[in-house]
Parts: sequence; C-alpha cells; structure tokens
Amino acid sequence: MRRRSLLLSVPTGLVTLAACGNDNAGSGKASETASPSPSASATSAAPPPKIVSGPLPAITAGTKFGQKPTVAKGTGEPSKDLALKTVIAGGGRTVAENDYVQAHYLGQIWDSGKVFDNSYDRKAPLIIQLSQGSIIDGWRYALAGKKAGSRLLFSVPPTWGYGPQGNAQAGIKGTDTLVFVVDVQNTFNATSSAKGKAVPQNKADLPKVGTNTDGKAPSITVPKAAAPKNLVSEYVIEGDGPAVKADQTVLVQYKGVLWDGGKEFDSTYQKKTLASFSLQQVVKGWAQGMTGKKVGSRVLIVIPPSLGYGDNPPPNSGIQKDSTMVFTVDILAAM
Repeated sequence: MRRRSLLLSVPTGLVTLAACGNDNAGSGKASETASPSPSASATSAAPPPKIVSGPLPAITAGTKFGQKPTVAKGTGEPSKDLALKTVIAGGGRTVAENDYVQAHYLGQIWDSGKVFDNSYDRKAPLIIQLSQGSIIDGWRYALAGKKAGSRLLFSVPPTWGYGPQGNAQAGIKGTDTLVFVVDVQNTFNATSSAKGKAVPQNKADLPKVGTNTDGKAPSITVPKAAAPKNLVSEYVIEGDGPAVKADQTVLVQYKGVLWDGGKEFDSTYQKKTLASFSLQQVVKGWAQGMTGKKVGSRVLIVIPPSLGYGDNPPPNSGIQKDSTMVFTVDILAAM
C-alpha cells in the first residue's frame, strides 16, 4: 500500500467518485479533496506568520533540484516566525493559494535533525491542494507566490505546523520546529488543461471531444448511434508524461455527459476546482479507462453500465439506471 504523506493537517482520505451502495461500481462522480474546512476562501485559525530569512540550517548534500537533500541539524534557537529561503529560483508558473502543487520534499525536526518524512525515497512527488485544512499552514504560506522549478528551504514553528498536540505518528512533539526542503515541480488550478498533440477523431460511432486547452470545458458531441457495449478509452490530446498506473492517485479536469441525450451531469469546470482521487476507489470504467494513459493527455472515456453504476446510480445525480456515461478527462498529474 502506498504510504500517505505526513503533511496533511488532519488525518483525511482522498474523496473519490462517491460510492452509492454498489460494491462493483464504486463511484462515478468526482469531487475535491476532503477538508475539514470546505470553503475555498477559508483562512487559518492562526494569523498569517511573519516571514523572515533565517536562521536556517544548511543543505549539505543533494543540492540540485530534484535530488534528495541532506540537511544539517538546527543550531541555536529556531525562529518563532516562518523562516524561508529560496535556494533555487524557478521560472515556471506562480503558485497561488488553493492551487494543487506537485512537489518532492523532505521534513525533519530542528533540534534533533531527525527526518520524519520525505517523498524522494518513495520516488513519487506529493500532489496536494494548498488550502486550509488540507496541509499544514507553514506550507501554504511558504509556497504561495513562489514559482514552479524552485527549491525552498524553510522552518515551521508549531503555530503553523502541528500545533501544541504535535504529531505522534511522525514523532513530532508540540514544541518542535520543523525544517523542510521542497522542490516545487508544478502547480495546477481550475484553468489547467491537457498539454500535447491533438489526435484525429475519425470514428463516426464515437463522441467527438473539443481540443481547446484554454481551461474552458471542451465540448462533447455524442453521435446518434447505439452506445458501445464495451469500454472505450481514446486519446483526444496525447501528452508526453509517464503512463498512469492502476494504483496511482490522479489530478484531473473532467466533464461527464450521458450518452442518451448528451446531458451534462458532472464537471470540474462548472465547479471551478480540480479533482484528485485514487484509481483504486473509482468505478471500474474510470480505473480501466485511465490506466496506461499518459499524464498531460485528454482522454475520451465511454463507460457502459456494467463498468459504471449499472442499475444503482447515485440519488439526485441525473443519471438513470443502466446509463452509458461519456467523459472527457484531462490527466494533469499522477502520484
């Protein structure tokens, strides 16, 4: 089982395509990552920290972007503020509050130098939303305004870390200041789209999907033909990222319509927020349709009832029994 990051501010699982009592179906309607404060504009219970330049321990090895760093133990008293240094300045997109960031990181305790968590050994970057309740506040304030491609070194006092309760699982006491090195690989928001080469859509019996990459919802035109009996998964735009694995968590933009009538029943574009979920927690059609597809791609997925909701669709979803669902999915990232 993939080890969960210790950076979450509270224990929380990824919200999936909500299961509705059908053990075979799993889910069919994606939503945002669960958070104790669902409001996107919610603010931290603690006031924003003052950001200072130090003191900070040195990175003694693994000094290049993407390399696992070794960080010296802190000396003296750590700052009561958020100490932050941009070690490597990137030139990519600027990170903003409520973005989803993709980053490698290492975290250790100031006093002991004990590493309590790192993504480099897992060989999988973290993908998480910079929102209150989704991640410790020190990350929210340290990363906001920085650019993708940057390496950041910062220390987080308990006020903007785990608070006076600490984190027993990680061996963090309520008085511990934490030190992080973060390599910001990418950042995504509600305007993010697939990036790649458009693939010809020549099959007359399949829906046609728009190829716009401006962050707006692509069109889906369903043909006046019988719905396919088997799963369809076709590139609309083919990206150049790694192939998605069946046990990964993905970050996506998507839109879903019914084959019969073409009525839209769910969309991240309409919600103005991305969706993140594990492929092990979704309907079979989603999991099978996305496995093997490249990150950065837009994919047409047509899910027959046997791999979707069957005769047990979610209440008030607008999906009828035995409906064939049509999705366009932009695969932004995978971990």
